[in-house]
Amino acid sequence: MINHEQRTTNNEQQVVIVANGKFPEHDVPLTLLRKAEIVVCCDGAIAKLDKNGIEPTVIVGDLDSLSDDYRLRFANKLSHDPDQNTNDLTKAIKWCKRNNLHNIDILGATGIREDHTLGNIGLLPSYARMGLQIRLITDNGIIIPLIQSSTLESFKGQQISIFSPNNSTKITTTNLKYPIVNSTLDELWMGTLNESLGDSFSLEFNIGPLIIFQEF
Repeated sequence: MINHEQRTTNNEQQVVIVANGKFPEHDVPLTLLRKAEIVVCCDGAIAKLDKNGIEPTVIVGDLDSLSDDYRLRFANKLSHDPDQNTNDLTKAIKWCKRNNLHNIDILGATGIREDHTLGNIGLLPSYARMGLQIRLITDNGIIIPLIQSSTLESFKGQQISIFSPNNSTKITTTNLKYPIVNSTLDELWMGTLNESLGDSFSLEFNIGPLIIFQEF
C-alpha cells in the first residue's frame, strides 16, 4: 500500500500548507493536517481552518482579506507578503523555504475554481526546482512533480496519470499496465488512465518536468 504518512528528512518537522480551495474531507489529507507540526495557512483559508478547530502556525499572504477578528487573534502569527506578482500558495512555499522546511504537503489547492486548480498544479515543478519535496494532496489522490527520472511507491491496481508540460519529453515507463516506450505525450490527455502493476513503478525521461497523479 502506498505510504500516505508525512515524510521527514533529517528530522525535519511535518509541514502542511493549507490553500484556499476546497477544504479536505478524505481521511488521508485530514490525518496529515491533524498530525502536522507546522501548519502554514494561506490567508484566505483561515476561516476554513478555524471552522475545523485547527490552529495555524503562521498565516501568509497580503492579508487584505483578513477580518479584524482574525488580525487580533493571530497578530503574532501573521507573515505579510505584499507581492502582487505571485499567488498566496507561492508565498507560503517561499515562507517554508526561508525557514529551511523542505518536505511539504499542500492541501486545499484544488476545487472551487478550475483556473486556480490548474495554476496551482502547474506551479508544482517550480517548487520542486527550489529543492523542495512537494506533494499536493486532494480528496482523490496525490499529485507529485518530477524533475528527474524516478521510481514511485504504489500498489497493484492503483490508477496513475502522467502529464508532460513539455511535449518534447521522451518517456519510458516500467510496471504500468499501458507502457510508454521512449515516446512523447503530444497532447495533455495521452498519459492519463494508466494503472500500476505492483508496489512501485518507474519513469525515465530525458527532460522534465512530469506531473504524476496517483489515486488513493
